[in-house]
Amino acid sequence: MKAIRPRRAQILGVLLVCLFMAPLCWADFLAGLAKPHEGRSMRATSAHKLGPNPRGWEGEPDPDHNGDNSNVQPGQTKVLMDVKGPGVITHIWMTFLGPESHAWARQGSANHQEMLLRMYWDGADKPGVEAPVGDFFANSFGKRSEVISLPVAVEDADSYNCFWHMPFRKSARIEVVNQSDKQISLLYFNIDWIKKDRIPDDAPYFYAQYRQEYPVQKGVDYVLLETEGKGHYVGTVLSVRTRSPSWFGEGDEKIYIDGEAKASIWGTGTEDYFLSAWGLKTTSTPFFGVPYFDQWGIVGGHTSAYRWHVTDPIVFQKSIKVTFEHFGWMSPDENPEYKSHSWNEREDDYSSVAFWYQTGQPTFKARAPHARKRKLPCLDRIIAARDFTESKHHGPGPARAQDLDCYEDGHLLFKPEKKEDGWVEIPFKVEEREPLRLLLVMTQSYDFGRYQAYLNGVKLGGVMDLYSEDVTTREFHLLDFWPEPGPYTLRLECVGKHRNSTGHFLGMESIRLRERRPRVKAYGHDKEKDWRDKPLLYR
Repeated sequence: MKAIRPRRAQILGVLLVCLFMAPLCWADFLAGLAKPHEGRSMRATSAHKLGPNPRGWEGEPDPDHNGDNSNVQPGQTKVLMDVKGPGVITHIWMTFLGPESHAWARQGSANHQEMLLRMYWDGADKPGVEAPVGDFFANSFGKRSEVISLPVAVEDADSYNCFWHMPFRKSARIEVVNQSDKQISLLYFNIDWIKKDRIPDDAPYFYAQYRQEYPVQKGVDYVLLETEGKGHYVGTVLSVRTRSPSWFGEGDEKIYIDGEAKASIWGTGTEDYFLSAWGLKTTSTPFFGVPYFDQWGIVGGHTSAYRWHVTDPIVFQKSIKVTFEHFGWMSPDENPEYKSHSWNEREDDYSSVAFWYQTGQPTFKARAPHARKRKLPCLDRIIAARDFTESKHHGPGPARAQDLDCYEDGHLLFKPEKKEDGWVEIPFKVEEREPLRLLLVMTQSYDFGRYQAYLNGVKLGGVMDLYSEDVTTREFHLLDFWPEPGPYTLRLECVGKHRNSTGHFLGMESIRLRERRPRVKAYGHDKEKDWRDKPLLYR
């Protein structure tokens, strides 16, 4: 779904933080405008051109045409810029349609996780920048999120801007590779650069590299960057999909400078590195932020955060290695002693983009895998609710399968006439006895009611309030259990509605049985417990 635009007060707050956090930095920017600048400003653009390649970046703009975009078919590479130096790129802007169905793209479009951004400096074989378009702009998981920061800004979650300066001597080539099975639709771009007479011999190149571990390696800290040479580290985008309940972020950043055996830069926790405290929540500031955070402490929660070292670059003369521990809280059924505490090695899914400047070529071996491997693996056995529209599965009132942008395959929409008619039953079958988490993916809207869940007649959790001012989606986690093989029935009963809701409607995407980590099965702490006696949900 499209991200919600921040309130004006929030944006004003960000601007005030900019002014007061780094007055010398801003003074330098403004003072620099009063100094002479060498070179000549240039632009590579998607504006419609006169000539044999009207949708390329070369040629004269066509004053009589507004077709300033192009579609990039699956498997194709779109060259945005290919110029001779010396020069410095100062700004990149791009936009394109989102993945949802659109009047101009009925079948939907590639999402930005499936679009691979590559930049090549001075004819090098290996790209200096290689990252999914979304992750490069601090938009992870294929989700569109607003970012208001100093070097990166994604306004209204659909205009992608970066202001990193990227010097080159001989040439610069920027391209986007469509690794989706759908086209990139309506791609617009402007790349601003200054053509120079020369670039200083000691000027470093700009680098950015994506990598991932699904899940992280046991006993090994997660590595964002490891390279030899001289330079300075300037930014991190870190994205985590949790595979265990509770809080993942107790692990410290550990940064090794110039070949040292023990990290001399050692932090106090993941949220502390991202300049927050006592956890993370959605926010956006000039130098740090959390563009995407869905739900606290669940199995399968998503968190993405950025940290720009603009005024505090991490300087190295010979080498640097940037790592994160992956420790945190866990549920007792994942602990060998059946205890819950803060220092457990977790096995979550990590991905990252490291940003740095370095003279010469880096020695970092990481390369971005194909988009098919960048997509997080599904953890769920999915029972689609839209398949249960027959009257035997719900109370009086119409029920239908409805398409929504927030779901790939839509949801079940049920409209009971009154509270007493508000019930839905969905049967499913369990094939194997194993540890699973039962959850519901529900829709929230302005005319939806409050519902209570039951499994085979056993009440699970509290009341689910499906009211929201805007149409959105939420996971409701109900139960951790070892179900016996056989038939089950999930029943939802309406118990009322929010005071602001205009109806008792229900929207449901699916019932999901989510995998637990293999160690839950290996330890087997809860295997012999009967979930009917005392339904349990680890948080």
